[in-house]
Amino acid sequence: NIEDDHIFTGFDAYKKLLQTDVDIVILATPPGFRPEHFEAAINAKKHVFMEKPVAVDPVGCRRVMSAGEKAKQFGLAVVAGTQRRHARSYIETIKRIHDGAIGDVVAAYAYWCQGGLWVHEKRPEWSDMEWQIRNWLYFTWLSGDHIVEQHVHNIDVINWVMGTHPVRAFGMGGRQVRTAPKYGNIYDHFAIDFEYPNGVHMLSMCRQIDGCAHKVAEFVVGAKGKSNCSNRIWSDTEWRYQGPNPNPYVQEHVDLLASILKGEPQNETQNVAESTMTAIMGRESAYTGKVVTWDDMMKSNLSLAPKEYKFGPLPTPPVPMPGRPM
Repeated sequence: NIEDDHIFTGFDAYKKLLQTDVDIVILATPPGFRPEHFEAAINAKKHVFMEKPVAVDPVGCRRVMSAGEKAKQFGLAVVAGTQRRHARSYIETIKRIHDGAIGDVVAAYAYWCQGGLWVHEKRPEWSDMEWQIRNWLYFTWLSGDHIVEQHVHNIDVINWVMGTHPVRAFGMGGRQVRTAPKYGNIYDHFAIDFEYPNGVHMLSMCRQIDGCAHKVAEFVVGAKGKSNCSNRIWSDTEWRYQGPNPNPYVQEHVDLLASILKGEPQNETQNVAESTMTAIMGRESAYTGKVVTWDDMMKSNLSLAPKEYKFGPLPTPPVPMPGRPM
């Protein structure tokens, strides 16, 4: 049971929580709040588990990166909800890829294509702000759009395999099926061509439309073979991971606690922030119809946060239209 003096509500609830004697905080609000909450948690010298994505815009990503460096200085552990990095099957498969099992990677693919998710219709007693927070998936300022909120998992795996982030993105997307006002201002499909520093390209596809083919996967092709990144490698001989595979949603928390108890705090901030920024880079390419570079993102002043966190009127932002000023 949680005592009443440890239960807080409102936009400033996190400040009150951080004034208590808790050792670890879990950041699982809509992602638009993540940079502010993470920065405050690190300044309060708390260990952190934070859900992905860790931001919805470039300003937020850089804020998270900076706080992650401060966490290192404070000796704080930070683990993110990119649970594939805690799945033993992925860890062993990607280790083998890094050890040369398929040769140099020459192409990569990442997919999260599925049907629609939940949606909350607006109620008369809800203000615009309350409705958007309850229906947060469909507002870019809160979720980052589904390429950032969900597809970041697959993008993170390819970044892990490549050992770095892409340098540019050229993409497209749109809002073809989910067009009703209840779906806010996000898209329902994206297709992005990401290019890495060594010239290797990743095809990234994500879609949330009912009645279409489902595919949630990662795949890489090497000069000497190929792999699904998760448990299989095809080269001169086929290899399949057959060892124990604890639930990664549990293992990520086990790993966080173990790193704290060992005095060797794990810090995943930079990896998850770079993967989040990669997804944002792809989104912005699709939204604008332009090629967007990593340098563009690192210099961008784009912030999607409302001017004030206050319950009351908050117009739905327009749906981005490629080729038109935003």
